[in-house]
Amino acid sequence: MSQHVNVYEMARQQLAVAANYLNLDSGLHEVLSRPKRQVVVNFPVVFDDGSVHVFEGYRVQHNTSRGPTKGGIRFHPDVDVEETTALAMWMTWKCAVANIPYGGAKGSVKVDTKKLSQRELEKLSRRYATEINIVIGERGDIPAPDIGTNAQVMAWIMDTISMQAGYTTPGVVTGKPLELGGSEGRVEATGRGVVVSAAEACKVLGMNLAGSKIVVQGFGNVGSIAARLAEDAGAIITGVSDASGAIYNPNGLPVNELYHKYSGKDGGIREYKDCEQITNEQLLELPCDILFPCAISAQLTEENADNIKAKLVVEGANGPTTMKADQILSDKGILVVPDILANAGGVIVSYFEWVQDLQNFFWEELDVNSKLERMMIRSFASVKETMDRHKTDMRTAAMIIGVQRVAEATIMRGIFP
Repeated sequence: MSQHVNVYEMARQQLAVAANYLNLDSGLHEVLSRPKRQVVVNFPVVFDDGSVHVFEGYRVQHNTSRGPTKGGIRFHPDVDVEETTALAMWMTWKCAVANIPYGGAKGSVKVDTKKLSQRELEKLSRRYATEINIVIGERGDIPAPDIGTNAQVMAWIMDTISMQAGYTTPGVVTGKPLELGGSEGRVEATGRGVVVSAAEACKVLGMNLAGSKIVVQGFGNVGSIAARLAEDAGAIITGVSDASGAIYNPNGLPVNELYHKYSGKDGGIREYKDCEQITNEQLLELPCDILFPCAISAQLTEENADNIKAKLVVEGANGPTTMKADQILSDKGILVVPDILANAGGVIVSYFEWVQDLQNFFWEELDVNSKLERMMIRSFASVKETMDRHKTDMRTAAMIIGVQRVAEATIMRGIFP
């Protein structure tokens, strides 16, 4: 579905809406609508059988007005420079909404990691890191995991950059293993932020998270953790999907069992029997109180938005709702907590990890989680106040805050020379 949507154009249109509310200067609007830097690399990797394969990768830095750039690295066969640029732009607004001193970046490699051995994945990760070494660094641009990458990939990248620098640079990436300078609470951070956002949104709607029926699209790092934390808070998870397909049980699914026994295994969650097997398209349209789209972009579109039955949508993925779908959901009275607010938990705790690395002083998990929750609640309240003041939807309100903060920083810094 995402293949039919130009997500970079979608990101630029979202910016245009916020710029109109802010009466943004046309020159400044032009600056914010374009990335600062786009790096495209083509690099060879020698496979285990001795064959050579060339891969295309990207690193896009959108804006540096508020600080170093920050953003994940995605290994996926469908990535391109336009999607990577859109994701970098959304990262800029996300960091500004959370009020952390970063601009947005994103990296990606066009590859199907399922076809790689562990050694081939390591060689690809290290070679890609070497190719983008000219633009990343612990004071300049700090990558993190995203779809297709994990803590081990971050460890390889950190080691590669450290070998080339001649000394260990733990702050060059976040989302690392704890043993290498990672932060307590980082793995759960994005999913935790989604659940905090859902709880705050429930208060706005006069709902209770406890007892709510939740459908989760995407049972990866974000979706599975959001599902488990929501279940711990008393919610009932009735529908879940992963790469194998989707399952539904109106009485609830055993999230921990799905995660530990089925997720990531051959056959995936569809191997679980006490449920109805459905398509991903059917999953999104299930009757529920809350929908967590935690997969990929452009999943809620004008084709299916009118069939969405949830009262609340909390975006765990980046860009899962198109602009036309946004309007339809708004007209139906469905509250959408946008990605640049709802899934900001990951970059917030990445910021915490980076601070800890630079100081060589590490925090306890309780401190990390409490700081994360406070920042998410504060950010949500700020977006809600802006939404009420401008009488608009929550995405536009979040964009207004993000764009205004970046624009003000750009103006204060001025244009060199």
